[in-house]
Amino acid sequence: MSPDDVQWLYDRPRKTSRRGFLKGVAALAVTGPALARAHQNQASLAQGSILAYVGTYSSPQGPEGSKGNGQGIYLFQMDPSTGALSQRELFSNDSNPSWLAFNPSRTHLYAANETPTFQDTSSGSVSAFAIDRSNGHLTLLNTVSSQGAGPAHLSVHPSGKHVLVANYAGGTVAVLPVGSNGELAPATDVKQDKGTVGPKHASSAPPGSFAISGHDRPHPHMIQADPAGQFVLASDLGLDEIFIWKFDVQKGRLSANDPASVPLPPGDGPRHFAFHPNGRWLYSLQEEGSTLVSFDYDAKGGRLSAKQTISSLPTGFTGTNFTSEVMVSPDGKFVYAANRLHDSIAFFSIGKGGTLTFAGEAWTRGDYPRSFNIDPTGNFLYSCNQRSDAIATFRIHRQTGSLTFTGQYTPVGTPAIIVFLS
Repeated sequence: MSPDDVQWLYDRPRKTSRRGFLKGVAALAVTGPALARAHQNQASLAQGSILAYVGTYSSPQGPEGSKGNGQGIYLFQMDPSTGALSQRELFSNDSNPSWLAFNPSRTHLYAANETPTFQDTSSGSVSAFAIDRSNGHLTLLNTVSSQGAGPAHLSVHPSGKHVLVANYAGGTVAVLPVGSNGELAPATDVKQDKGTVGPKHASSAPPGSFAISGHDRPHPHMIQADPAGQFVLASDLGLDEIFIWKFDVQKGRLSANDPASVPLPPGDGPRHFAFHPNGRWLYSLQEEGSTLVSFDYDAKGGRLSAKQTISSLPTGFTGTNFTSEVMVSPDGKFVYAANRLHDSIAFFSIGKGGTLTFAGEAWTRGDYPRSFNIDPTGNFLYSCNQRSDAIATFRIHRQTGSLTFTGQYTPVGTPAIIVFLS
């Protein structure tokens, strides 16, 4: 029964049959509580609740040949006091929306659909959604080619005028213009990563490691502009390099910088990186080497200078591990890094010069953390445990950076990413 039908029951003429009256009462008994819950949800949002979107692997052919158990993009409401997540809505998508990003004003959400084909071409796709800020509802605006197969990462330029996408399987990065209404236009620039493929075995891997993934050809794994938007950085796992491009925001074009890239240790496989809030330090996480490399960043010239390499694993670890995500805490005091197979979130304290000291680790309470994120309050960390089909919630101790499991598991099929809308 629709809300309009319920309103008719209240507004109908008073003269009615006994059967009609009883039918109306029965309908209200079923629909009334649902409407009450809907009004309650709307009220809680008006009081400053935090919403979260979770992207998943949702096609029969998921990552690394596994089956995707997700159904698309999930919308959750977060309780800021406990960190608990409550599902509100599901936006079906069977194309593996495995990475999500907001525009700067948070009026639109963009999803990288990690598939090998789109419209009979060897490419994945990117979808644009409008966000209803009153309830978080998504409206699909359009979907365009990512200009390469298997887009694994995307970000929005600080200007909000372009979406940047890294196509892992296709070996390309692309620039997609954003229209005035948030829709995406065809790419204004596409670059094919070129260089020498690194060795299959990482030079920095722990003893006994068989961490072999993408050293067969170029594999762009992340792309993001620097805080000022003057340069665009893209890590290539297969080439063991972070490329640095000058960016023309008016034309949406990438041009070579000098130097054009910075190398990482052979075979280590740079996956993701994160800027410190001060914009002067950058931390690169290597998937196969299980290392964090600290860089100084020159924003004027778009240059990276390596100054430290540290393991993402505890001292004495042996065996195979694949890292996934790296993030700097909002207060700039700690760096967090996720380990898959070891299934942990390691945390590091940041010294005065931006160097790192291993401070501890927490078990993810699930298998294969694909990524994680910190909520807008800075009090909770959420681990997307891909192979356990759940998100685990941890409370962050702001003084030490340590993590305590809250006991909360949120069921989601093959979760890949969680992003927050406050």
